[in-house]
Amino acid sequence: MRVLGLMSGTSADGVDAALASFRGRPDAPDWTLLNTASVPYPEDLRVRLIQVAQGEPTSVCDLLELSEALTERQAQAVQLCDPQQSAALVGCHGQTIWHAPPPPIHQQMEGTVHRGASWQMLQAPLLAHLIERPVIHDFRSADLALGGQGAPLVPMADAALMGRIDGWRGLLNLGGIANITLIPPKAGPDCQNPVLGWDCGPANTLVDLAMAHLSEGQETFDQDGALAGRGTVCEETLQRWLQEPYFLSSPPKSTGREVFGQEDLNRRLQQLESHPPEDQLATLTALSAAVVAQDLRRLTSTGQPLPVELLVAGGGSRNRTLMRQLRQRCLGMHVRSSAELDLPEQFREALVFALLAWWHQCGHPGNAPAITGASRATVLGVRVDPA
Repeated sequence: MRVLGLMSGTSADGVDAALASFRGRPDAPDWTLLNTASVPYPEDLRVRLIQVAQGEPTSVCDLLELSEALTERQAQAVQLCDPQQSAALVGCHGQTIWHAPPPPIHQQMEGTVHRGASWQMLQAPLLAHLIERPVIHDFRSADLALGGQGAPLVPMADAALMGRIDGWRGLLNLGGIANITLIPPKAGPDCQNPVLGWDCGPANTLVDLAMAHLSEGQETFDQDGALAGRGTVCEETLQRWLQEPYFLSSPPKSTGREVFGQEDLNRRLQQLESHPPEDQLATLTALSAAVVAQDLRRLTSTGQPLPVELLVAGGGSRNRTLMRQLRQRCLGMHVRSSAELDLPEQFREALVFALLAWWHQCGHPGNAPAITGASRATVLGVRVDPA
């Protein structure tokens, strides 16, 4: 079956589309990536999405106009990626505007129920109408209803797409947020262990916002990590940051721009104000690598071995300084790009949402309690047919 996946991440820079074919067992499918495409958001749309995602007051009218504009961009990505309309189904993540997972059990009052919520902006009926095909969307709500975090959603799909090797395999996505998947080995005592995954913390959110601030709006990201590469990491400040509650919390955990956004950046830049801009950016870039390394080191204290390799995807994989920091801080692991295994860095998550849409069609669960904390596994997504 041909399915197209759409992903617009926390960085809110545009829509990635991946057209793929799937057949065979849902948990270990035969798959082929047939085509990819990207449609950038216009600058004014990108800025408005980021502002809303950071909690800036917005009228209902503006929200509706915003959702229509981004839905039209999603439709453009479908048409660019699949001009022959060969996909029978489209899986669309939508644009995360707010993510509020339930607090950890130990923080909840006895006798109360704290369900999480997450909003991925999209006008799904409009999208289905524009592309004249069924759309699967709203992938997080079912997991949240079962007490889960609603994120991350990629780990089970990662395991199905990438398969297993002789040791633990890690897949790290460096989008706006850094999320990681750990896949058990194909043989040995750990082969029956569950797939693991969680959000480590910021990847590009703080770095991109800092670059816009330091360049007075002239640059939206640090090309190749060039400015950060000229700086020196303020290690003392970085180590203090790593002691913050989110970074010390254990999975399941998920986060987003509502936590690591402009307000958070302002606080960190205030602590770095005596340092030159390149040192500020170097320290923020190092934070994105250090939260991953710290999470993995903490796992070893529970008897979990480190992954033998860490495959990196997402926009941050093109940041040479960030990749260098990862290699320095994740000692003992082979850190390399996912593109080396024919999984394009930029389109991994779009491919994942194509698979999740296919799983919805097959009635195959897309979440896992060990990852999200949900009470059970369930089929994810809501189907909308063209009007």
